Amino acid sequence: MANWHIAEVISNHFWTDKLFSLKVRCPAEKFTAGQFVRLALQVGDKRVQRAYSLVNPPGSDYAEFYLTYVDDGLLSPALAALTSGDQIEVSYPASGFFTLDEVPDGDNLWLLATGTGVGPYLSMLATQEPWQRFKHIILVHAARWANELSYTQLIGQWQQQYAGQFSYVPVVSRESVPDALYGRIPALITDQQLQQQSEQKLDSHSQVMICGNPDMIKDTKALLETLGLEKNLRRKPGNVTVEQYW
Repeated sequence: MANWHIAEVISNHFWTDKLFSLKVRCPAEKFTAGQFVRLALQVGDKRVQRAYSLVNPPGSDYAEFYLTYVDDGLLSPALAALTSGDQIEVSYPASGFFTLDEVPDGDNLWLLATGTGVGPYLSMLATQEPWQRFKHIILVHAARWANELSYTQLIGQWQQQYAGQFSYVPVVSRESVPDALYGRIPALITDQQLQQQSEQKLDSHSQVMICGNPDMIKDTKALLETLGLEKNLRRKPGNVTVEQYW
């Protein structure tokens, strides 16, 4: 059963006019990187709540969320309007199985994301588990425009700290950008651009996590099946672990 806590907004940072990171101070609660909690606000005469993944690592004295402003959304416009000192409700315990302890061992760990789907990976990469378990980690973050590739400074720190073990591959689909691949994740797998850019294999010795746009998830999962990578289930371990992000 969920327990609701009152949290105080620390900051609300806008990356673009539609993407923002909300950081709140709330009682420390245990969770596993990749899990989500619910946020709730009184909007007009309704109390509205939605589930959002935690971006911060376990053990933090704050909670952070990477969010999209939806013009006709019931909650996101109200979340976007929050400023330092405002209050919001946060539910604990955290939930969800999109976590590394659900992922079998492998040589490479591929983290494929579109948009705010990169959020849970940021939480995972801030822990020691992925670095201790996998020889190489490839973070692929796809966005429509270059300015939507958020958290690049944090990702850059991991590139320096884990040089030789970590590859970051940004992907942009609506403009050509230096140092980023152009197109969609499934097509870039098909023509080997992702593999070539990261200099890593994507085969049955790999583990793949996918989070973000439902169409990307569906197409990528179907493509990976043709390469011999099957969906990972508790009753039947495989290579592909999926989070349906919206």
